[in-house]
Amino acid sequence: MKKDSGRPGQSRRQVLVAGAALAASVSSVRAETFSGKLPWTPGATSAPQPIDTSTWHFFTADEAASVQALVDRLIPPDPETAGGKDSGCAAFIDGQLAGPYGSAKGLYMEGPFQAGTPQQGPQDPATPAELYRAALKSLDDYCHANFDGKAFAELEVADQDALLAGFDGGAIALDGVDAKLFFELLLQNTMEGFFSDPLYGGNRDMAGWKMIGFPGSRYDYREYVEQHNRMLDLPPVSIRSKL
Repeated sequence: MKKDSGRPGQSRRQVLVAGAALAASVSSVRAETFSGKLPWTPGATSAPQPIDTSTWHFFTADEAASVQALVDRLIPPDPETAGGKDSGCAAFIDGQLAGPYGSAKGLYMEGPFQAGTPQQGPQDPATPAELYRAALKSLDDYCHANFDGKAFAELEVADQDALLAGFDGGAIALDGVDAKLFFELLLQNTMEGFFSDPLYGGNRDMAGWKMIGFPGSRYDYREYVEQHNRMLDLPPVSIRSKL
């Protein structure tokens, strides 16, 4: 497996398998309590709506080009597995930013705001959608000023990697945006897209699940529970295939 994950000294598999724990739904979910009745009607369905990946819902064309280039460096393609671009990570992020996640719905956003520790999570008045919009503009402004007018998507791969390493390490600053915070958010969202159900626009052809051997959204695993240390070798199944 090629060692080009966006983090020096780590293979793509090491980074992505570690990041699989973070690949939960990025949407805010509120718990509800039901008493004395079932929260559904027998025979009825409330299936999630698949993301339409034929168009961009949040990104402009220029922003989409930048994000596709960014995710393809965080998860570079190799002969066995599609990279971030072809696996739909940018489409996943686009769909999330266009929805409740992008507007920080369900989160307290009234302030006061002040710098916190990394363990406290984001302490910023900007929503994810606002952060992405500002960061992508600042990124291309930086590239135009330092690479003969080129946008990030037009740079050589080596230059793209050097910029990402600079953002990650804090060596390169972006005007008006915390570059390291943006890098960490982008990396998290990219991994979420790579391992999400294809219903949400990412993990196209279940590339991420196939890479780590995850069987997907299967209904029942009871017959396998007691079969310890045995590879299941089951083809992955998406929620989308059941709709």
